[in-house]
Amino acid sequence: MSHSGRVRFALVAAVIALIALPALRADTQDNTQPVNDPPNPYTTIENWAKMPEGRSWGSTSAVDIDPDGKSIWVAERCGANTCVGSSLPVVLKFDASGKLVKSFGAGMFAFPHGIHVDRQGNVWVTDSIPLGNQPAPAGKGHIVVKFSPEGKVLLTLGKTGVTGDGPDTFNQPSDVITSPNGDIFVADGHGGNSNARIVKFSKDGKFIKAWGKKGSAPGEFDTPHGLAMDSRGRLFVADRNNNRIQIFDQDGKFLEEWKQFSRLSGIYIDKNDVLYGADSESNARRHAGWKRGIRVGSAKDGKVTAFIPDPEPNPDTSGTSGAEGVAADSMGNIYGAEVGPRALKRYVRKR
Repeated sequence: MSHSGRVRFALVAAVIALIALPALRADTQDNTQPVNDPPNPYTTIENWAKMPEGRSWGSTSAVDIDPDGKSIWVAERCGANTCVGSSLPVVLKFDASGKLVKSFGAGMFAFPHGIHVDRQGNVWVTDSIPLGNQPAPAGKGHIVVKFSPEGKVLLTLGKTGVTGDGPDTFNQPSDVITSPNGDIFVADGHGGNSNARIVKFSKDGKFIKAWGKKGSAPGEFDTPHGLAMDSRGRLFVADRNNNRIQIFDQDGKFLEEWKQFSRLSGIYIDKNDVLYGADSESNARRHAGWKRGIRVGSAKDGKVTAFIPDPEPNPDTSGTSGAEGVAADSMGNIYGAEVGPRALKRYVRKR
């Protein structure tokens, strides 16, 4: 082939590639349709949990259920959206009637973010940092603390006030969960310049492995905001800024991703594999077409069966609204921990 022929051939090939590129992009884009119309079989109960006299609710994204199936644990941000400078206890336990029965953790946290109550009743809390604060204020943040049910510190992961991506440091950990054998999984990162990974430890806090980096491919994360585990031991990650759930085995092998539960801030799976997902951020700028609220479905097949809409009438004007943390008790009552509205709501099935 002559030089001019080779040039013409190269130009034709380049044009064909350019024509094909938009089609390829169209094939790989997210075509998941918004899931906004399942029925809402729940009644909203406000002001269910009673705070002590003189104390008001602050922001909270952290709520979980006691092994008794009916008591509720919350990590609350000291009547504000930060605990910096506060002497109020952070970890609160309410009985089934909404009465406060236990509290501890005063002066230990800057920005309590995630909570997990394990099978023995121990309470795990992650401490991130208030948005815009670098380094961590007053030497706080970037740790995961394990308490006994009575509030004794049993284990601390990470180094207080120190950021990093090594085996013994975090950068704004968002959530924590333990497996049936006691292994510990930490969702390490809260967007921005923080980490974007899952870190696994043994039950005594020994580093085992970490996986993930910032991105949108399978096994990558952009704000791994919440964790849950199903009856098969699969790890579900609320990969918030990627508008998806990613599912892994406990060795970090990517299994699949689900987008039908929307842009999740919080995720919870009960013993019957019912999945509860809290979307507190979708709007016209972030995840257009999807409505904020709590979606309820199956961790087995991914089908969404119910939807509790966000009570905020105009979410486009709000950075966050409705539930960010979510959990459900043994009776199927749902609890939504709210950052923007600063509340803990209870949702009860209609009769």
